[in-house]
Formats: sequence, C-alpha cells, structure tokens
Amino acid sequence: MNPLLTLWKFSRPHTIIGSVIGILTLYFIVCEYQTLQCVSYLVMALSIGISCNVFIVGINQIADVDIDRINKPNLPIPAGALNVRQAWGIVRIALLLSLAMALYVSPYLFGIIALSATIGWAYSMPPLYLKRHHFTAALCITTVRGVLLNAGGFLVFNYLVNGSMEMPQNVKILTLFIIAFSIVISWFKDLADIEGDSRYNIKTFAIQYSPKAALIAGHLVVGLAYLFTIFLKAVDFFAAQSPSIETIILLSGHCILFVLFIINAFTIRLGDHRSTEKFYKRFWWFFFAEYVLYLLAYIVKY
Repeated sequence: MNPLLTLWKFSRPHTIIGSVIGILTLYFIVCEYQTLQCVSYLVMALSIGISCNVFIVGINQIADVDIDRINKPNLPIPAGALNVRQAWGIVRIALLLSLAMALYVSPYLFGIIALSATIGWAYSMPPLYLKRHHFTAALCITTVRGVLLNAGGFLVFNYLVNGSMEMPQNVKILTLFIIAFSIVISWFKDLADIEGDSRYNIKTFAIQYSPKAALIAGHLVVGLAYLFTIFLKAVDFFAAQSPSIETIILLSGHCILFVLFIINAFTIRLGDHRSTEKFYKRFWWFFFAEYVLYLLAYIVKY
C-alpha cells in the first residue's frame, strides 16, 4: 500500500476532492434527466480532471522541493518517499493522459486542458515562476479553477450533451463564487508557509501585507460572495408565489454556511503553525460544501 499512499499524498488530496465534487456537481446540472445516459462523459471528465490536477500539483512540488523542506516536510519528495525522477514520471503520465482523453472528448476540451496545464507550468516553473508574486499566483489559480475548469468545462459538456452554449444562472453564480474562493485560496494557502516563502523571496500576500491583512481581506472577499449569493436567492424566493425546492435549499444552505464561515474565522490563532494549518483545511471544507449544496439542490429537484 505504500506506493499508493505516496501517490495519494503527492496528488494533494484536498485538491483532488475539490475537483471530483466540482465535476460531479456540474455533471448533474448538465445532464439533468439524462444522468445514466451521460455516465461515460462523467467517467471521462473525472479522469481528465484528476490527471490534470495531479500534473499541476506535481509540477509545483518538483519546483518547490527546497521550499517544501521548510514549509511542508511531510510531502513525499522532501520526506524521501518519492524522488524527483519518479515525480517527473508521474506528472508526465498524468499530463499525457489528461491531454489524450480531452482530445478524444472534444478539441475544445483539449484546448482548455492544454491551457490549464500551461498555466500550471508557468505558475511553478522558471522562467515565469508566477507563484513568486501574490497577484500573478491568484490570477493563475482563479483562471484555472474558476474560469477554465468550472465555466469552460461546463460549456463544453453542455454543448456535447444538450447542444447548447447557454450557461444557467446558477452556474454563473457558482462560477463567480468559485472565482472569489480561488483568489482567497491563493492568499490563505501561504499563511502557514511564511518561513520558507520569505527565505526564498516568494512575495505572498501574507508576507507583503501581513498574515492579519491576508486573513481580513480573504474573509471579506468570500463573505461578500456569500452575501451576493444569498441576496440573489432571496430575490428568487420572494419573487415566486411558490419557491422551488432548489431555491429553498440554496438560500437556506448559503445562510447556514455563511454563519459557519464567520464562526470559523475566529478559530485561527495567527502565529500558531498548527492552528493555521487546521484553519486552512477547514477553509477547503467550505469550498467542498459550496459544490455539494448545488449538487444537493439539483438531486432533490429531480
């Protein structure tokens, strides 16, 4: 089991889980009543999403071996469970698989995956090394996770299944939320990594402006995303004589998540590395919950 466990850790499980939940949610929105007929598309989308994800996070670990020896010594490469040559083998296979499967599905999907992989490379590798500054780092993460994979992936599969390039209001709202969340992921992921980042001159938001400023700014951005979604769903709720179950779930669910999000904001103890790491892990649970909420709304709807 050790090789499988090493591969699992190398894939950065929280990012894999986020991709899987996101793909499942968009699958149910696209396929509606045709969920069983679209299983082949789901399998392909999951395979492409996971393999592309492994390439992007793998390249980052290969590029950041020295930094990770300080910030994340338990990752497979700095821990000695995986060497750089083996890591290169994994990311090359992952890239080839994702590109080949995407091309099989659609040339447009191939373009999305190729662009996502290119941005992932530019984020981690010289000469661009876009993660070096918090603005370009946020732009990379937001473009890939929020725009290309969420909006672009939806449009491709919606066209393949339904022959439509229309994006429903809920997908637009979800995409905007994921964009906001992705920006804040790029800020919060560095809160526990200040020691290594500062030593290697990585100009993260937390280093440039202070961890407290990053924390406040991040909560404001995601908090506004929650309030924006709640407002739109409240308008739908009060405008309808008989609100749909979908609207009720999305409105009440976002209200609950917003309250929990505010409570979670007060759990972090800045300066305590372990507390910061736990806070960041909990932050990803809100990312998962956003997709799960839409998934639940569409499952109950049908």
